Amino acid sequence: MTDNDAQASSRFNTPAEPRYLAACIQAAPVAFDLQATLEKTRDLAADAARQGAKLALFPEAFISAYPRGASFGATIGARTAEGRELFRRYHASSIDVPGPAVDVLAGIARQNRIHLVIGVIERDGGTLYCTVLTFAPDGRFLGKHRKLMPTGSERLVWGFGDGSTLPVYDTELGRLGSVICWENYMPMMRAAMYAQRIQIYCAPTADGRPTWVPSMQHVALEGRCFVLSSNQFCRRSDYPLDYPSDLPAEPEAIVSRGGSCIVDPLGNVLAGPLWDQEGIITAEIDVAQVARALYDFDPVGHYSRPDVFTLNVDKREKRAVNSIVAGID
Repeated sequence: MTDNDAQASSRFNTPAEPRYLAACIQAAPVAFDLQATLEKTRDLAADAARQGAKLALFPEAFISAYPRGASFGATIGARTAEGRELFRRYHASSIDVPGPAVDVLAGIARQNRIHLVIGVIERDGGTLYCTVLTFAPDGRFLGKHRKLMPTGSERLVWGFGDGSTLPVYDTELGRLGSVICWENYMPMMRAAMYAQRIQIYCAPTADGRPTWVPSMQHVALEGRCFVLSSNQFCRRSDYPLDYPSDLPAEPEAIVSRGGSCIVDPLGNVLAGPLWDQEGIITAEIDVAQVARALYDFDPVGHYSRPDVFTLNVDKREKRAVNSIVAGID
């Protein structure tokens, strides 16, 4: 057993709040408007807290937009000036981590005394990352997870995360972590999270298909953990009028149906799926259910076969440029 494995094992036994309310927030941001989206985040987090939630999960890319339907003017071998301008606009409405927007989010968590988990577009130089930020109820920034594998055309505008941002946090609510959208279809990614003894598995997403809910049930059953998944509910009118895309022209046209849900460690859907409307779903989390579920299936314990299958996870940060300073005699 490695030091990290031993630490995860000991933390798995750390007492958590026996029961509490968790919330998945299904809403649209004010696309490409950072300040307006931060204010909407403040309002929605307060709504969840008023309902008694101790944990609030927001969707993937909530700050400041999931650029649904946009091509960014790209074809093989060519990019348009209009596409470059849209990227500039997206870049301008994204956030630095750390930075002023992170401070605002920390304040929202502190004001509402909630664990806040939220999808953002992180700006790092000229590269954007699809990232999840996690905050404690005292406002501490616990850390981030960058999406390892953007899907399809997302790769045009989002960079690739590395193994250095795969955290599971030890909190009074249980061991809390995040896996973004189609990362949940990566078996080795899931195994890496299970090995950290994740108990509250957050899955912010942009996938609004009916097939997403059974996928979340599978993750809950496989990992023997609670799974919370939040998606945006969006209409065409939630994007700017001058937004270049192949979305329908009608302002009321639904472009993301939602489907947010909460699932227990035996695959039972506790809340949702919520379709075709903005809203907040809640469910009671009883962390003791995790141990009950692990009784007959522990994917990285008694139901694993390390003599046949093993996984190595490289958690080193990967940089394009590394500065090596020579020692001084």
